[in-house]
Amino acid sequence: MKNKKLSLLTAAAVLSLLSTQGALAQKKYDTGASDTEIKIGNVEAYSGPASAYGVIGKTEEAYFKMINDQGGINGRKINWISYDDGYSPPKTVEQIRKLIESDEVFLVFNALGTPTQTAVQKYHNSKKVPQLFLATGASKWNDPKDFPWTMGFQPSYRVEARIFAKYILKNKPDGKVAVFYANDDFGKDYVAGLKDVFGDKASSIIVAEESYETTEPSIDSHIVKLKGTGADVFVNIATPKFAAQAIKKMAELEWKPMHLMTDVSISIGAVMKPAGLEASEGVLSASYLKDASDPQWKDDEGMKKFMAFIDTYMPGANISDSNLVYGYAAAQTMVQVLKQSGDNLTRENVMKQAASLKDFAPDTLIPGIKVNTSATDFAPIEQLKIMRFKGGQWDLFGDIISAETGG
Repeated sequence: MKNKKLSLLTAAAVLSLLSTQGALAQKKYDTGASDTEIKIGNVEAYSGPASAYGVIGKTEEAYFKMINDQGGINGRKINWISYDDGYSPPKTVEQIRKLIESDEVFLVFNALGTPTQTAVQKYHNSKKVPQLFLATGASKWNDPKDFPWTMGFQPSYRVEARIFAKYILKNKPDGKVAVFYANDDFGKDYVAGLKDVFGDKASSIIVAEESYETTEPSIDSHIVKLKGTGADVFVNIATPKFAAQAIKKMAELEWKPMHLMTDVSISIGAVMKPAGLEASEGVLSASYLKDASDPQWKDDEGMKKFMAFIDTYMPGANISDSNLVYGYAAAQTMVQVLKQSGDNLTRENVMKQAASLKDFAPDTLIPGIKVNTSATDFAPIEQLKIMRFKGGQWDLFGDIISAETGG
């Protein structure tokens, strides 16, 4: 009898052990994740030269609050910790170390800026803490072989340049192209993207490459020189102040080539109005985000969700600021990755899920543009739609163009 009782106890113990192991097998956690919360870190330029972007962090904070109010992700609440780095790399290093070493966040999401995030990329990868969906357009974040813990979010500058090149080849096959670009990584990324698509013909298609320094007070002399080349296509890879100067000078010179301009400088208030709305007429650019202030989206289902979110969580926010629709799309993508991760909340699994997004369509992306990633492709958005500045606003037209060099 005693033996029987003992064997029953042993069986019960074994059963209990197995069920405990089963439960342990089901749930896996790394630092910053538990049954009740997921700690997400972020650094943002709430002050300093890039403080206009601070609203991105505020939008993400509000989005995660909405998710928490809805019960969280698989029952876990998001604990959002965001610090100001003033867009200064030494400060970024300090704040990222604080997030990882003292706050013990699970991952860092949508941190802003190319120089700032470059300063912490090696640190993130040595610590194996995801540096996920960075808010910067540099193409170097798509390097899963050397930096498996880093991934960008928006289309890279190089992706946009490839799409411009495809548009030029299709719509002005015999065009003579003048490229005007900032003499830094941002400008050079664009030049590389154009050449990816022009290929062997680049030297005959591009008749002039002219760079400028961001310290120059005026770029008028460059525009005069470029007009003199006889180019009938102008690719304007300049930040807002210089993009506006270029548009204004071209109007003065009555030079009217096909004009493609980086989406970094599409702000109507900061670029088109200072340059002159009439002078800006016909300028081309490309986009992937809906403009919340544009009435064409008023009956769009995704935009209705976005507007409901703004009304409840960010009342009075300036919906014409594209940083709001951007922050919303990034946060929605982050939530999708965490949902896909289920109860396996390890940093490795989160990177694996981030690298296996299939046709995910955030509410604020232009219809037809989708988020796709793979283990060898860490560039979530590689499609854009061309738009033309017309009658004081941007007008989307044509098909969605993807950045693959083959197609």
